[in-house]
Amino acid sequence: MNSAWIMRVTAATLGCALLLLPAAARSAAPLDGKVFVVDLGPKGKAADEKDDVLTFRDGRFHSKFCDKYGFGTGTYEAKNDGGAVVFTTETVSESDGRLVWRGRVEGATIEGTIVHHRKPSWFNRNPEPRELWFRGRAK
Repeated sequence: MNSAWIMRVTAATLGCALLLLPAAARSAAPLDGKVFVVDLGPKGKAADEKDDVLTFRDGRFHSKFCDKYGFGTGTYEAKNDGGAVVFTTETVSESDGRLVWRGRVEGATIEGTIVHHRKPSWFNRNPEPRELWFRGRAK
């Protein structure tokens, strides 16, 4: 093989990678640094929890309210959808199961749903998922 050809192919490949890198970095975690204060409650009912703090940092999502139930942070995925950002994440608790969050951020507002997949127990081997909603504003 010709070394000049190898150099051209390498330079072209690196050039393409450098052009795509900023776009990939922007879309990887578009909500990083955002903090929201939300109310949440069971689907179809009024809020039973007020002023939960949702934080997006370093590609991870955290709900302060859920700390007391042992839910940690979860990696979130987000994408632009018109003028909004839609996201999904899952947080897990050793004792309480898992929460699947789906939301939409538009301007300073956030809203979405949570499905709580409760952990089976000796008295409830197959618990029904519980659906909740959340809504709030940037802090």
